[in-house]
Amino acid sequence: MSLPSLLLHCCCAPCTTSVLEQLLPDYKITLLFYNPNIEPFDEYTKRAAEMEKIRNGLDLIISDYNEDDFEAIAAKYPNEPEGGERCRACFTLRLKRTAQFACENKFDRFTTTLSVSPHKNAELLNDIGNEQAEECAAENRGDGASFLCADFKKRDGYIRSIELSKQYGLYRQSYCGCRRSKVR
Repeated sequence: MSLPSLLLHCCCAPCTTSVLEQLLPDYKITLLFYNPNIEPFDEYTKRAAEMEKIRNGLDLIISDYNEDDFEAIAAKYPNEPEGGERCRACFTLRLKRTAQFACENKFDRFTTTLSVSPHKNAELLNDIGNEQAEECAAENRGDGASFLCADFKKRDGYIRSIELSKQYGLYRQSYCGCRRSKVR
């Protein structure tokens, strides 16, 4: 029996480590690094390179750097605090692209590593993921990938990501990627 296919949106290598550990027994995983929120470009390339370190034979898609995608939505929320509407719009942007790629490439499911962070609201991420799965299915006459709801920080997922990051010698960033989150 073959495993169902899963497209895993990855925010960064450290967060991806423990999520992979949880999902690999049950899915055939492809990694997608689509994060137009990450600034500056050097930070983006550093994080993308770290993804190469942990791919361990899995397919890895690193999207072209296009901060304009993020800036177009972030400009609508110039004074939003971290965790506010700008973040919601950013999550939607990234999960929309993940859902589209999953549908276009006939994946069974998709999800994101974002919920492993204690700074990210898993319920919100799951709602957005389900919305994007429904939109994609509607655009494809009912044919689309379903969203795998998860809160990867549970069962010490976040703590495990820190342990695995140290074990693999991974670069751990101090902000989500958006320059607005760097200025705390």
